[in-house]
Amino acid sequence: MKIASIVGARPQFIKCASVSRELRKEHEEVLIHTGQHYDHGMSEVFFEELAIPKPDYNLNIGSGAHGHQTGAMLGAIEDVLQQENPDLVLVYGDTNSTLAGALAAAKLHVPVAHVEAGLRSFDRRMPEEINRVLTDHCSDLLFCPTKTAVENLAAEGITGGVHLVGDVMVDAMNYNRAVAEERSRILEAVGVRPGEYLVITVHRPSNTDSQENMVAILGALAEAGMPVVFPVHPRTRNYLGRYGLLAKMPENVQVTEPLGYLDMLHLMAHAAKILTDSGGVQKEAYMLGVPCITLRENTEWVETVEAGWNVLVGAGREEIVSMILGFAPAGDQPPLFGDGRAAAGIAKVIHSKDTINRPGV
Repeated sequence: MKIASIVGARPQFIKCASVSRELRKEHEEVLIHTGQHYDHGMSEVFFEELAIPKPDYNLNIGSGAHGHQTGAMLGAIEDVLQQENPDLVLVYGDTNSTLAGALAAAKLHVPVAHVEAGLRSFDRRMPEEINRVLTDHCSDLLFCPTKTAVENLAAEGITGGVHLVGDVMVDAMNYNRAVAEERSRILEAVGVRPGEYLVITVHRPSNTDSQENMVAILGALAEAGMPVVFPVHPRTRNYLGRYGLLAKMPENVQVTEPLGYLDMLHLMAHAAKILTDSGGVQKEAYMLGVPCITLRENTEWVETVEAGWNVLVGAGREEIVSMILGFAPAGDQPPLFGDGRAAAGIAKVIHSKDTINRPGV
């Protein structure tokens, strides 16, 4: 088969690395990078570190308003699909690249496979939630990371083509963690010691677009009582500059450029706690056994909250400080995300062509 894999953002590069290794054993893969994340720290470094084949197409779409960006991607992806005529289009996660790829394929009657299907935060104000729902309803093969994801799809009437395979991020972490331990020098570079610092990531519009929320979050970090490492997303940096907060960063907060996967993995693995509004980082924190404080009112990874290793605090200063100082998970972690063979499971399903069936076409 010829498979067109569409990626555009950091989490997708990581997932793609694991799946591509399996797919290319038996199939031809055409890799399409939309350019949603485009600077070196958010894009090229991941291809370099994870040994992902260079994209066959880089659409260089860049940033922009959601509708404009998605529309530009849709047209550019459609052109590539018409040229390549793939048997299957593979999309990952919940970004605008995901939705644009799924829509372009569906309108050309090319079967769609969605890796990380079935996730729901049940908050339609989040662009990612809209992307997830629409992509799942366009897809022929739905690869779910958890039982909850399968149940979410069933509640929406989607039962055909659904496969519980586990989470490909477990595959990626298993493959790369030892490499990160050996190669990364990020702790020395930022001057922190294992278990004696926090890591924070912030990029969701619900936080970055609100000066009040960003002031509250940074105020809470000032009371953390330990160093905080803050790899700053380019979009977040722009807003911090606009609010005048880069110049008022608490003394214990060290701002860095975005980190490559190996450095970020190593940094998170040795943190005392992780604060984030990222779905992917919540999940990575759980897999690494690090307590997570989520700067949101909801999460698509409800299992991590139910297991007691993730807590939702929103952007309230007092709530964040309370959890920084007092949150301590009790008990072991149930294996929520599979055995680290999700990519092999995905490839096995795709190998069987008769599993791909678009009704009415």
